[in-house]
Amino acid sequence: MMNIIYRMRSTPRAFLICGLLSAGVTAMHTGIGTAGSPPPAHLKEHTITIDATHLVPVSWWQVPGITPSIWESDLDSLDAPKTSERRELLLKPGKYKFIAFTFDFPFIVTRNGTLEFSSSLDQCIEGRGTTTLTVRCKRMYPHGGQRDSYYNQTP
Repeated sequence: MMNIIYRMRSTPRAFLICGLLSAGVTAMHTGIGTAGSPPPAHLKEHTITIDATHLVPVSWWQVPGITPSIWESDLDSLDAPKTSERRELLLKPGKYKFIAFTFDFPFIVTRNGTLEFSSSLDQCIEGRGTTTLTVRCKRMYPHGGQRDSYYNQTP
């Protein structure tokens, strides 16, 4: 076996092939050719602010895969975000879900870093086309009526 490897190393063609392979591997690991260029749009992280400070009483929320779960911990040691604070998250373009103890809804981060969500949520959710998702209701019922007086409470 060593004799075959030695003979391969001694030919000019083998040197050329080994050299090109080595250069290719080095270029892949060091990122040659991509240095200084921004990541593709689908991999770029965008700062998205979640503002659930309008929810009364104070509780916890999560975005699965991004923030700690609200279901797997006891409330005394819960690391999940509280509704009493705004939270900035770095999110790549894609589909996400906001989850609280009383409701959940899907939202999308677009490739240009803005938010999209169903218009049926407009009674309780704000921020379409912006970078801030504002949650105003503790319970959501899809209807076209006026907001209940329950939602006019201040924190």
